[in-house]
Amino acid sequence: MAPVLLNRLKIPHIVGMIAAGIAVGPYGLHILDRDSSFDLFGQVGLLYLMFLAGLEIDMYHLKLNLRKGMSFGLLTFFIPMVMGVAASIWVLDTGWITAFLLASMYASHTLIAYPVAARFGVTKSPAVLISVVGTIIAVIGALIVLAACVNIFDTGQFQVPAMLLLVGKMIVYGVAVLFAYPRLTRWFFKHWGEKVTQYVFVMAMVLLSAWVSGLIGLEPVLGAFFAGLVINRYIPANSPLMNSIEFVGNALFIPFFLIGVGMMINVAVIFSGNTLLIALVMLAVALLSKWLAAWIAQRLYGMQGCDRRMMFGLTTAHTAVALAVVTIGYNMVLPDGTRLMDETILNGTVLVILVTCAIAPIITSNAASRIRVRQLSDGSEEDTNPNRCSENILVPVSNPITASALAELALMMRRRRSGTDADRLFALHVRNSNSASAKSIGRNSIRLARDAGAGADANFEEIERYDLNTATGITNTIEERDITQVVMGMHRKAAVIDSILGQKTEALLRSTNRMITVARTYIPVNTVTRILVVIPAKAQYETGFRQWVLAMGALAQEVGCRIIFYCNEKQKPLVRSVIHTEGLGIRHEYVVGDTTDTLAHISRDVLDDDLLVAVTARANSVSFTPDLEELPGLLQRYFGRNNLLVIYPSQFGESTPLPTMADPLVADVATAPPSWLARIHRRFKRR
Repeated sequence: MAPVLLNRLKIPHIVGMIAAGIAVGPYGLHILDRDSSFDLFGQVGLLYLMFLAGLEIDMYHLKLNLRKGMSFGLLTFFIPMVMGVAASIWVLDTGWITAFLLASMYASHTLIAYPVAARFGVTKSPAVLISVVGTIIAVIGALIVLAACVNIFDTGQFQVPAMLLLVGKMIVYGVAVLFAYPRLTRWFFKHWGEKVTQYVFVMAMVLLSAWVSGLIGLEPVLGAFFAGLVINRYIPANSPLMNSIEFVGNALFIPFFLIGVGMMINVAVIFSGNTLLIALVMLAVALLSKWLAAWIAQRLYGMQGCDRRMMFGLTTAHTAVALAVVTIGYNMVLPDGTRLMDETILNGTVLVILVTCAIAPIITSNAASRIRVRQLSDGSEEDTNPNRCSENILVPVSNPITASALAELALMMRRRRSGTDADRLFALHVRNSNSASAKSIGRNSIRLARDAGAGADANFEEIERYDLNTATGITNTIEERDITQVVMGMHRKAAVIDSILGQKTEALLRSTNRMITVARTYIPVNTVTRILVVIPAKAQYETGFRQWVLAMGALAQEVGCRIIFYCNEKQKPLVRSVIHTEGLGIRHEYVVGDTTDTLAHISRDVLDDDLLVAVTARANSVSFTPDLEELPGLLQRYFGRNNLLVIYPSQFGESTPLPTMADPLVADVATAPPSWLARIHRRFKRR
């Protein structure tokens, strides 16, 4: 109930959890003891918090701000170190080892307020990304200092070989995780698609990374954070797996950690003796040093005041490393029987944890609201684009085997919006039999599509209809629900003479002018390494050009992979303009040239983990050329074993109604000429 009550006072829920821990803990009403369950689940909660922070980071924008983040990391590490050592020696009158230990506590911080930034949707802002990179630098530096202090205390001198050994272990560990985790995750997701199994695998990988990190002398939180960074591209933000990870963490493990932090705080002890004075000095150094680092970074990078407050709010909370430092110092006993860090410093550290964990979410919340308003006012947020309207996306599901995969593909191809602008999703099954087996297949297919959407917090409206045939049922649904795009599975060849698309798809293409995406994927889409988009010569003249570019951009953004456009000189600036104006943070590359023979040329370069996207056109469209008539045959010849999307963009003009039994003489007069006429036309054109 703490978050519910404090949210009415505009206090972040994180503070509510910590306050609740103080109230119910042994130093409050003593309703609960901080027993082994809080130690275990609290540690998992801290690892989960850091893992989620790494998982939710946009890697594309992170790379753009990497240099600034490293500079800020050096600032937010060295400034607290210098101020902490000076304050400990000349104000608190401690020894040098104690001074450096306290300084490492000031220099480190925990991204405890990151969920606040995530709730406001500003995790892609430069201030947040710079703070994330700075956290990595500061925590690594603080842990190295901590290890050096422990080594000096144990041996009586500073040993360079021991420090070099620690750095060497860090490098080997980082390279091993960076190399092994992506390959292992991709292999596992290809072979096991069940979401519970994938969730257990992800958690095992996170805990393994955290355990190895602690084994080599680093903090386990760093390993969990690094694991989240490495595997985040395989867990799309719009996927059911990501929704499950966030739900379990935010509902169970992270609250355990926050409540456990509150239960450690003894407010009464803080006001006894000179504890309060020492705690105030420690608190002043902790807050002032972090604020000074954020202020210098703001000046260096020409940022605004809300960006400074965001960087300060994210880097001011002290929990994990602070507890590790004070625990290690408290357990170090000097030859005269005194402790390296006495109870006064221990209680002062607890006050630093209490205050910083309380004010960090408040400062971050205030800054995040201002950054969000700035994004909306200057048009940098994609939801403010006036040219975009909501889409109605139809996913025809014919059997339970492919229903979930098609629904997830449609979810990844849509742009994430909320409220009245949110896209509407429809799952359709068309049957022409009233048998019990046909009805069962339809219900199961729609249920699986609905479950895939529910796992990603999206709602598929269910449509089950009886019609003459599949193409007629889809066409009627398109007209009834004002569908703007269709995502459907590719036809499985039943005979040698069948085309790669099938008669049903070809009939549907003649009957509607809406965007149709025909998909065939042998591996889960979130394991794709590259998206290769082949654009025909006149594709930019179609009215649906912007629509399919946005769909492919959204897919690349969700998957987190590169997208390569094979286009001509006229199309390149148009594609780039759509990506830029829509704020798509994706890695996009271009191969410029004549796209007539592109498919044959790239057939040797397409790998099993790639997704080939062939943009084509209907026979009666403005961008149709005789070359496109041979596209299905080329796809069947060169890419029969590859992952494939075939996109027919939406176009102007009236669609041709499907022939029915009541009108058997209806024919399509707008089809392409026979293949032999196309070859003659192409030969004369070249001459």
